[in-house]
Amino acid sequence: MGIWQGRSKRKRTGGRLRPIRKKRRNEIARELQTATVGVGTVKKYRVRGGNRKLRILTAQTINVYDPATKGTRPAKIVTVRENPANPNYVQRNIVTKGAILETEVGLVRVRSRPGQDGVLNGVRIAGAAPAAA
Repeated sequence: MGIWQGRSKRKRTGGRLRPIRKKRRNEIARELQTATVGVGTVKKYRVRGGNRKLRILTAQTINVYDPATKGTRPAKIVTVRENPANPNYVQRNIVTKGAILETEVGLVRVRSRPGQDGVLNGVRIAGAAPAAA
């Protein structure tokens, strides 16, 4: 079943809105595909205007920016520690923007959108000790 992103049939007050037209093809959203921790795979998809976007399906590394050293380096992802988008995403190791990941250099907050950008960038959280190997 598709996800429809058109105008609601109800007002904010709960009153009825009369439809001005039927549903349109461009109001249908894409099916949800989430980025998880695993072997790195990226999928290309077409967007409006014929442009291309990249969607991360699985990732095992993240580009980590360290504010203390002002440097960026790739780090291996161990697991998802916290995800404010959905608590169930932690159990399923799903990565979204704002998720806190445990990496080999410590805790990292994801700052990119894996379903839109095709890259996984994050910022190291200050005071977080590196994971024991």
